[in-house]
Amino acid sequence: MDQRERIAVFIDGANLYATTKTLGFDIDYKRLLKEFQSRGYLLRAFYYTALVEDQEYSSIRPLIDWLDYNGYCVVTKPTKEFVDSTGRRKVKGNMDIELAIDALELAQHVNHIVLFSGDGDFRSLVEALQRRGVRVSVVSTISTQPPMVADELRRQADEFIDIVSLLPKIGRDPAERPQRDYAERAARFQNGGPGLERRYGIRTQNPPGEEDDVGP
Repeated sequence: MDQRERIAVFIDGANLYATTKTLGFDIDYKRLLKEFQSRGYLLRAFYYTALVEDQEYSSIRPLIDWLDYNGYCVVTKPTKEFVDSTGRRKVKGNMDIELAIDALELAQHVNHIVLFSGDGDFRSLVEALQRRGVRVSVVSTISTQPPMVADELRRQADEFIDIVSLLPKIGRDPAERPQRDYAERAARFQNGGPGLERRYGIRTQNPPGEEDDVGP
């Protein structure tokens, strides 16, 4: 029996997208998976996002398809369209409930849950997991103004990990994009430097069955 710490990763897709877009870097999801596999026995890695189903093409679809084929449990649901009190048409897609239920159900099987989100609504979830004996790490950032993580969530977590510190390990491979020095950029953010204004792009995945060295 594997005696290493049992880990589960939960990624709030919309929140992580907003965080990385603000910081101006791209995540390599294959490297992210390998990073947490190296820290213990990674039982599951979940990715949650809402999808606009009636669109002919969604910019998030290539990422979702890639994650499905490369070790992630992808949880999606269609967005809901509604008209607010001012008559404006809006789209709503919140995955908090799905993430919370899955985390609580998995709690008895893991020692450590890593939550990629800065959403303060998850504070109660973190507290409930801790009552079940699970250690919870929250991954977001305080390197922006204002910070991307809610103060109450950061205080509740057993460990807060600024995603900037993970940049050299889970950012797009510098060998693929040599003009980006991730270690240098991480140091700039940790020293209070300003965010970089760069577009967050999603690279189209290879067809199923073809190996890809670097994920989106």
